[in-house]
Amino acid sequence: MYNTPKPIYRSPLRTWLGKRYFTLKRYLKWYGGKTKFAKKQTKEILPTKVFEHQSILLRQLKDVDMHLQHSKVQNLKIASKNLHNLIIQPNEVFSFWYRVGRTTKRKGYQTGMMLHNGKVVKGTGGGLCQMGNLIFWMALHTPLTVVERWRHSYDVFPDSNRTLPFGSGATLSYNYIDLQLKNETNQPFQLQIWLSEKYLHGAFLTQNKIPHFYKIVEKNHLIQGEAWGGYTRHNQIIRQVFNKKNNALLTEELVTENHAIMMYQPFLDGRCT
Repeated sequence: MYNTPKPIYRSPLRTWLGKRYFTLKRYLKWYGGKTKFAKKQTKEILPTKVFEHQSILLRQLKDVDMHLQHSKVQNLKIASKNLHNLIIQPNEVFSFWYRVGRTTKRKGYQTGMMLHNGKVVKGTGGGLCQMGNLIFWMALHTPLTVVERWRHSYDVFPDSNRTLPFGSGATLSYNYIDLQLKNETNQPFQLQIWLSEKYLHGAFLTQNKIPHFYKIVEKNHLIQGEAWGGYTRHNQIIRQVFNKKNNALLTEELVTENHAIMMYQPFLDGRCT
């Protein structure tokens, strides 16, 4: 059993001040720190594909205007231009917001769907979390090291058509809630991000073949009622590393534990079995 506290309400002023503080702190880390961030995009394609994935662009979500979904697609197209074919050299760090930058109307970003305190809200550049989810999921299938990833604090929508384990995504908010990956290997990696008519696509490529492959599994999934009246959802995301030569399991690694407040009533079957 987990003890998940009731959500804390923060005033709009405190939220605004907090965002400004953490945004400034991130700028200081970007431009005054020693981290070397990946910057170079190239037309040259690395020869070895490590992993690829895709996610559907338009989903009919309960009580969400489809116009926001179409705006999201436009936002993803703009952001992808700063990420496609990005090279992450050894010891470099990929930072989503360092590459994408602030999402403004001047850059062409439209009003899309965002999540705030478990509720759907509108905001310029909304919908980029889908890209964060995709990149994080792909990174778990590579030797790249996840050095920063933020989990979703709320479980907003039911599992209809969910194909990946709950909690296997990454939330984003400019610029201090970031997704960062470090290349601690001895060869470059290349990120590819593009859109087709129906899907957001992504892939990681590298120079030489990787001797391992990876599987991501969910363990210890639990939905529980809380004393304050709501429901929470919990699980662990585990990465299994296998040897390609003989398919032998080499290690199991805890990727993350997820603890989220559910914003819908779980289906409770009252029948005895």
